Amino acid sequence: MELISILLLVFPFLGFLTIGLFQKQMNRNISGILASAFIFINLILSGFLFWHVSFSNQTVETQLFDWIKFADISIPFALTIDRLAALMLLIVNGVGLLIHIYSIGYMKGDAGVNRFFSYMNLFVFFMLILVLSSNYLMLFIGWEGVGLSSYLLIGFWYKDHANNDAAKKAFIMNRIGDLGFLIGIFILFITFKTLSISEIADKASLMPSGDLTLMAITICLFIGAMGKSAQIPLFTWLPDAMAGPTPVSALIHAATMVTAGIYLVARSSVLFVLSPVTMNIILVIGAITALIGGLIAIYQNDIKKILAYSTVSQLGFMFMALGLGSFSGAMFHLTTHAFFKALLFLAAGSVIHALSNEQDIRKMGGLRKKIPFTFALFIIGTIAISGIPPFAGFFSKEVILTAAFEHGMGMGMLTTFISLLTTIYMFRLIFVVFFKAESKEIRANHHVHESPKVMLYPMAVLAVLSVIGGFIQLPKLFSETQGFDNYLSPVFEKATGLVSVSGTALDLRTEWMIFSIPLLFIALLIFLSYKRFVNEKEFIAPTGIQKLLSNKFYFDEIYDFLIVKPLGFISAFFRGILDQTIINGFVNAVGSVTLFAGKKLRLLQTGNVGFYLILMVFSIIAILFFNIIL
Repeated sequence: MELISILLLVFPFLGFLTIGLFQKQMNRNISGILASAFIFINLILSGFLFWHVSFSNQTVETQLFDWIKFADISIPFALTIDRLAALMLLIVNGVGLLIHIYSIGYMKGDAGVNRFFSYMNLFVFFMLILVLSSNYLMLFIGWEGVGLSSYLLIGFWYKDHANNDAAKKAFIMNRIGDLGFLIGIFILFITFKTLSISEIADKASLMPSGDLTLMAITICLFIGAMGKSAQIPLFTWLPDAMAGPTPVSALIHAATMVTAGIYLVARSSVLFVLSPVTMNIILVIGAITALIGGLIAIYQNDIKKILAYSTVSQLGFMFMALGLGSFSGAMFHLTTHAFFKALLFLAAGSVIHALSNEQDIRKMGGLRKKIPFTFALFIIGTIAISGIPPFAGFFSKEVILTAAFEHGMGMGMLTTFISLLTTIYMFRLIFVVFFKAESKEIRANHHVHESPKVMLYPMAVLAVLSVIGGFIQLPKLFSETQGFDNYLSPVFEKATGLVSVSGTALDLRTEWMIFSIPLLFIALLIFLSYKRFVNEKEFIAPTGIQKLLSNKFYFDEIYDFLIVKPLGFISAFFRGILDQTIINGFVNAVGSVTLFAGKKLRLLQTGNVGFYLILMVFSIIAILFFNIIL
């Protein structure tokens, strides 16, 4: 098993090197197949490891070499595969494989397709390092690696300056969160004298709940998670990251990289449960992010931006689960979300592909008859993310809603409201794109076509997973066996044993209320959305609160006013005063003085030997005089 865990890193890195080094010589049709083959091998290996870890209940530990070792410091390059890591392996490699295959059709004909697939394999390599790391420093390497890969993929079409700006924005905003993560790592090492995740968990479990050091550590780690998982205020990079190719949006910004923050908090569950203040901060930040992301998504008109803000909202929903202490609930929703959100992004890519790169939903309509397979798959993804039974999203959302109501009626109602926002923006998207009367652009476009099979088949697999994925854990009303919770219980056993993270147990009436009332509201919202958007003759310019939401609460403008422009002003001031006037002035003055002195001194070079002798005599006399005085 140790060899298999090493090979998990070897194959995607080998794919990156092979395709990257020989991209100019390699046939464009080969790179996608080769990159997909490496991820397929990884998926098979992940399946073996998942089976072994699940049924043997053993953790696979693999130490490759001593990475940093001096004095009492020992940080190995080691891999740890427990049930949580095994689950993430299936998600990263499974969803990653489907997106790689889809990309073969989507990126066909692109001049940089070989470079694209080398970047995709590089991303998977760093994501696996993040997931398999046995210590926080190694995890940080994977953390930074996925940030680098994200930068390369978002700015893939670099000839468009807007794409470069989006890539830089994502990179810089993530560095803000990463600084917090790095400070947290420093405090961890100072406190525990080790960076091993398991050793830190053992030592931290002996500390009292509410310890200030643990609070500082967990807040720093959460700041890192906020950046990577796009939580307010570090969330504006994710919608702009839609500048990259659509498969990039599906892989990085739906199923893998943005969930790294969720994984970090879940992996560090012992630390977080011992810091109630941090848990409350996570709950509040998650709720605000989920609410704001859902509200903004309702009034967006770019098909990918709607899904991007949906991702922001769903990530906030997962952080709410973490803040409520439902670690397995957050991971359950992370798993189902990987299925239906990847499906929705790929289906959106299919729509964009059919319409020759058009992304504005106001220029669509009536597409259900022109691209029926994409329409059917889009419907499945929409039903799943809206939490309608028996699709996957219903089961994972039900777990989080139950945890919220156990925390209190007010929290339960807020969580239900946030969940219902999903229905509004997703069915608005469905009705406008597929049911509304054809726009003039669609009527004029005679080349609307269904996507090739290489794009449809991966979406079909994701659709199946979006339908059946939730059955791994049925609601408590229908089954006493909680499959997903039981699977992850050994991972979170120590954390749940330290502090009680569940609230008041719900009675049967409340459980039925959680089950039924949201479904009634979902049905009502679907009906109202149909009446509102299908028969709409033309799009009305938003006003009032609608304008506020369509302009994304003016977050970018506020950041530009409060941060970008002041920094630009300060930079220009110091450039003009400090750099150009003082520093450059001093350097230029030294040069000018040197030139002036040189011009004057060279006049002494007369070529007269007698003059040189007189200077020598006077110099000797001056030296003797100064020696006598001193």
